[in-house]
Amino acid sequence: MPELPEVETTRAGIVPHVVGRRVAQVVVRNRNLRWPIPTTLARQLTGQTVNSIRRRGKYLIIDTEAGHALIHLGMSGSLRIVTADEAVKKHDHVDLVLDDGRALRFHDPRRFGCLLWTRKDPLSHDLLASLGPEPLGVEFSGDYLHQKSRGRRSAVKGFIMDSHIVVGVGNIYASEALFRAGIHPKRAAGRISRQRYQALAHSIVEVLTEAIEQGGTTLRDFVNSEGNPGYFQQTLNVYGRESEACPQCGHAIMNIVLGQRSTYYCAQCQT
Repeated sequence: MPELPEVETTRAGIVPHVVGRRVAQVVVRNRNLRWPIPTTLARQLTGQTVNSIRRRGKYLIIDTEAGHALIHLGMSGSLRIVTADEAVKKHDHVDLVLDDGRALRFHDPRRFGCLLWTRKDPLSHDLLASLGPEPLGVEFSGDYLHQKSRGRRSAVKGFIMDSHIVVGVGNIYASEALFRAGIHPKRAAGRISRQRYQALAHSIVEVLTEAIEQGGTTLRDFVNSEGNPGYFQQTLNVYGRESEACPQCGHAIMNIVLGQRSTYYCAQCQT
């Protein structure tokens, strides 16, 4: 699933080609995504100039004077810049045709993504209003995590993956951040000290920043706006490395299922 680094990589890739351009046509081939694409989308968006493209958590927000398009890439979605006459592939559900003859094409094989429209402040939309702070923003810190964790008995991995606590820390990045911070993924969130949360917050920022710099992580489906994979998976320390030697101590990497997710860690280095 595209996580925060992959969505941010996508945003950065499409901004130079889309912002400032007028939407000449909206072509909807399949409305049946996670939520149906609004029947009014083409009428609302056609003729509008794209003023900016923002990211909130794993959502992209395309801003125009008339309103805002909210896009989520779901489990396997991608946005690519193509020529408007490029042959359509299976699962190419939507084209935003631009005034320069190119198109922003939304591809989603599993159809778990979405493309919605709102005329109101998009940050107040039901899908975004209750999200926690951005991990790369000023509101996020070890002190914040420590305060939010008090009294919680649930595992720390699930705690940092909760989008109501902090957005964008997906399964891969949670495993990697906990490894760098030396914290066992099953440790109760409420029994971790402020000092260790400061180390964890630093690791989360570090991991996500590095992943963005390397174009995200491609384990299955993700490609960026130019159709290229991300390369952060080449530097993963624990995720997907079950039974391999820990890069710090040499002991075998473990894999357990935690919160219905594969969870990789080193039992020697993470306590």
